[in-house]
Amino acid sequence: MNCYLIYITTKDKAEARRIGRHLVQTRLAACANIFDQMNSMYIWKDEFQDDQEAVLIVKTTEARLPDLIAAVRSLHSYELPCIVSLPILGGHQPFLDWVAAQVAPPAGEEPSASIAGEEHNP
Repeated sequence: MNCYLIYITTKDKAEARRIGRHLVQTRLAACANIFDQMNSMYIWKDEFQDDQEAVLIVKTTEARLPDLIAAVRSLHSYELPCIVSLPILGGHQPFLDWVAAQVAPPAGEEPSASIAGEEHNP
């Protein structure tokens, strides 16, 4: 089972907690980590931005990735949220097995038929 880290920026810690809690409770993510008060600099609509945000990092599998992305998009306050998936190329195998077990769909439920990385509309 291929595992992924998903890097998501949010407007604040409260939004990161709300999204992270939903992803873990619905078993789209095995776990979530939040880094609060991260400084972000970027150009948005031709204006330089220097903002405080929170980073949400979640772990999931390739099979759950399309549904996870769709859920984040539907819960997120941003017009264009940063949702980036990074494949985990190695690590502590018992932990990666645990991630896969936590997000495995219940018996009889099929994961989304969408292709990972495909555009998803909430």
